[in-house]
Amino acid sequence: MTDYVFIEGLQIDTLIGIYDWERRIRQPLVFDIEMAFDNRVPAATDDIALTLNYKEVSKRLIEFVSQSSFGLVETLAERCAQIILDEFGVSKVRLKLSKPGAVRGARAVGVMIEREKRSE
Repeated sequence: MTDYVFIEGLQIDTLIGIYDWERRIRQPLVFDIEMAFDNRVPAATDDIALTLNYKEVSKRLIEFVSQSSFGLVETLAERCAQIILDEFGVSKVRLKLSKPGAVRGARAVGVMIEREKRSE
């Protein structure tokens, strides 16, 4: 059995892109994140300290992404997935990073990745 904690539609403004005009403006990115986490213990105890705190995950990503300036959304997605795996006790993360308005005629473009914590 796998449980997931999710964050949907987290919008963060950042410098992103490879073109000169993109390097001069902050653009909105939208994150949809699913994090594998065993919710049975927090559910049994009703103790927030035992949960995967999605507010803390959101705050950490907002801090990181808003200060970043990558050229590729692929690079940013990888770094965000690694932060979640390394810092929040998550065994697996599925992350969708959307760049709204990047392609004429499309609502958004971007990447979807799925990463698992490596065995030590």
